[in-house]
Amino acid sequence: MMKSFYIILLLISLRSVAVGQTFLTANLTEPDSLRRLIAQAPQDTSMVLLLVRLSSDYRFNKTDSSLIIAQEAIQLSQKLNFTKGEIRALSIAGEACRFQGEFPRALEYQFNALKISRNSNDEEGEIVSLNSIGFAYVEMSEYKEGLNYLYTAKKINERFSYKLIGCLGLSYIGYAYEKMHVLDSALIFQQQAYRLYSRLPLNPVLESMILTRLGLIQFRLGNDDKALAYYQSSLEKTHASGDILNQSRTQYRIGELYYDLKQPDSSLKYTQQSFMNAQEISQKAIMLDAGNLLAKLYRVKNNNDSAFYYQEVAMALKDSLFGPEKFHRLQLLAINEQRRQQEIQQAQEQDRNRIKTYLMLAGLVIALLIAFILWRNNRNKQKTNILLRQQKEKVESTLSELKSTQAQLIQSEKMASLGELTAGIAHEIQNPLNFVNNFSEVNNELIEELKIKNEKLKIDDREVTDLLGDIYQNNEKISMHGKRADSIVKGMLQHSRTSTGVKEPTDINVLCDEYLRLSYHGLRAKDKGFNADLKTDFDESVGKINIVPQDIGRVLLNLFNNAFYAVSEKQKTEDEKFEPCVSVQTKKINEKIEIIVMDNGNGIPRNVVDKVFQPFFTTKPAGRGTGLGLSLAYDIIKAQGGEIKVETKEGEGSEFIVQLPTTPGTL
Repeated sequence: MMKSFYIILLLISLRSVAVGQTFLTANLTEPDSLRRLIAQAPQDTSMVLLLVRLSSDYRFNKTDSSLIIAQEAIQLSQKLNFTKGEIRALSIAGEACRFQGEFPRALEYQFNALKISRNSNDEEGEIVSLNSIGFAYVEMSEYKEGLNYLYTAKKINERFSYKLIGCLGLSYIGYAYEKMHVLDSALIFQQQAYRLYSRLPLNPVLESMILTRLGLIQFRLGNDDKALAYYQSSLEKTHASGDILNQSRTQYRIGELYYDLKQPDSSLKYTQQSFMNAQEISQKAIMLDAGNLLAKLYRVKNNNDSAFYYQEVAMALKDSLFGPEKFHRLQLLAINEQRRQQEIQQAQEQDRNRIKTYLMLAGLVIALLIAFILWRNNRNKQKTNILLRQQKEKVESTLSELKSTQAQLIQSEKMASLGELTAGIAHEIQNPLNFVNNFSEVNNELIEELKIKNEKLKIDDREVTDLLGDIYQNNEKISMHGKRADSIVKGMLQHSRTSTGVKEPTDINVLCDEYLRLSYHGLRAKDKGFNADLKTDFDESVGKINIVPQDIGRVLLNLFNNAFYAVSEKQKTEDEKFEPCVSVQTKKINEKIEIIVMDNGNGIPRNVVDKVFQPFFTTKPAGRGTGLGLSLAYDIIKAQGGEIKVETKEGEGSEFIVQLPTTPGTL
């Protein structure tokens, strides 16, 4: 009978802990009842789950108790090797520390939970930890770092669809954008969070939090009546549910609104209530905000003693939350996390190098074995001399191919860095592009809702119907072009991937033309006023040659980008008669293919021509170039068995000549 009871309890606790990790679960069991169950439970995983649940119930009102119980759950989980319980307990301990304003300890707990989640492939725990880390950074005003973690959690959750966690993540992102004063994005994400919440089971804590944040956005937009309506609705729900945390936050926001409306008495009433509630549950961040506002209000009322008291309280709280010691601990935490990531990368690099070494040694052993067998047979049979020479040639060819393969592997590692840079740029473009697509989808939903409302109200206004249709069509075009741009960004991400090193027959003329257009339109996207004359002179007899197209494409893109940059800079100093021109020409000369890229820019000074292929050397102003483009191009062409050289006349232009062999054996 007792065994069946614990099985049922375990199932209930698993569900409550999973939901509890979003830090929004309603109190289904009173803490006293949980303590009685804990006293009766054995020292096994059911005990861990009960401790986690009790810690979760205390996290809003008794953060000290919540942290102590969570630490007990962590120790028991480690003793039992109960990974899932340890992850949940670490996350709740981190949240308890965040509520207390102990951000360094909060991040330590959450980073540990994230590490264990990833090692054990616990996707839900990973998403929860990423959300918690991101929100902690946002509260510390590290908005960019916080959004990186929040968007990572959102991307992972799109594959698994944990709705409650997803709703919380959307609200966190909206809160971050509100802090950054990007109010349109903040409103979009909070509205998405509220729509998702409406499809979930009733959860007054989550609803109060979202309503308060919607009210704050309306307040920032200057819509005081809407803001107050959201605040009052949230406050009613906190009173009904006994949610002191969100009650304190909402009371502060109402006090802030009344202060802005020049109603100091009403502002003082709500702000005092907020301060007392925050003090009751040890919410230092809310006490800090409320204390600063109370100091202002008492100064308005000429009550200098109270103003001075609350100013002193606020200063002490600020030092406790964001003092030098906390800042130093955060720096150490960031350094340790960075060092850990570097150690992981170094271990992966060592594994790759070890595999390469084993492959080379295996090839060498095989070659030596073949040579030994042929040498032994040569002592007995004179006729095997010819065969022995042939096998030696094969061995030498194998060693040569191994060296070539090693050179290409080294080159692939270099190109990986460039790929990461391109991928980073494409990801930065992806964020605003996602906003365009999100706005488009939201607009479509709003138009459909408006059409349905008109039909319900039986409004037969042809002009309104036509306008809605026109707006819908325009929005469809925005969506179409947004998706088109999205496909272009995805193409950039594919281009940025590390080359596989697989050679394939490639039409050089088509490759040159494609990357010439890509480079030109890339510059045009940055500078709409820029125009240049593009000239091509392709030798049709070139045909297809055996190359790695991704690597040669990178070389061409670097050369074209430099050419367009040169003519663009010259255009800024010349009169209107100057016509920028970039041309590309291909030739087949004996067993080689020549690709010539020319421009009529300012050319390269004579005293630096010999340095242009050196790593990190650039003629561009500081911040405009890395000096790696031509260096990487030089390495790629050498690895392909070709050559690259430059001819230039200062003030007249430059000409880069790429030579590639056509003989398959040399490539």
